[in-house]
Amino acid sequence: MRFPHRNVGRSLAAFAVGLCLLAHGVPACAANADVNHGSVTFLAHQADVPLEGRFARFAGKVEFDPDHPQGASVHVAIDVQSADAGSADANALLLGHEFFDAQRYPEATFSATAITPLGPGRYLAKGALLLKGHSGDVSVPFAARRDATGLWLEGSAKISRLAYKVGEGQWSDTSTLDDEVQIQFKLQVAP
Repeated sequence: MRFPHRNVGRSLAAFAVGLCLLAHGVPACAANADVNHGSVTFLAHQADVPLEGRFARFAGKVEFDPDHPQGASVHVAIDVQSADAGSADANALLLGHEFFDAQRYPEATFSATAITPLGPGRYLAKGALLLKGHSGDVSVPFAARRDATGLWLEGSAKISRLAYKVGEGQWSDTSTLDDEVQIQFKLQVAP
């Protein structure tokens, strides 16, 4: 079965991105993520058609020094009710019981206390993602760079939506909607 609107997939993708942000996006010297200078998006596929979306509200606390990542910690919270797939119908489906069940589970969180370097300016955050009452381990590769405005974190990760019961009932059929959702984020961590 196909989504009634392409934007539903977009919302699912945005959600995934939000989760990825949870996994990647907070690391940057004991500070809060500046949501005015960042984005969390998601990308899913329905019958090879890309479905994109975003999360408008998220917050995070990051303790991260790119030169000494071993003592880092990250905690990110995403307001799943802020998911936007581009249409009211798609958003309603995404927030409903079969997908995010936002009334019952209004927030998704990611917490990481293990961040390891992968190479110059590249890192891997490992932590727990809690979504729709289900928890799982997530590894999120990201890049960190400083400029005159602060520390920027940018990355993406792929998650299994079905591992978190996102897309139940008719939406659990992976021939209709792919299980894999890519979450992308770009965040500025204010000092």
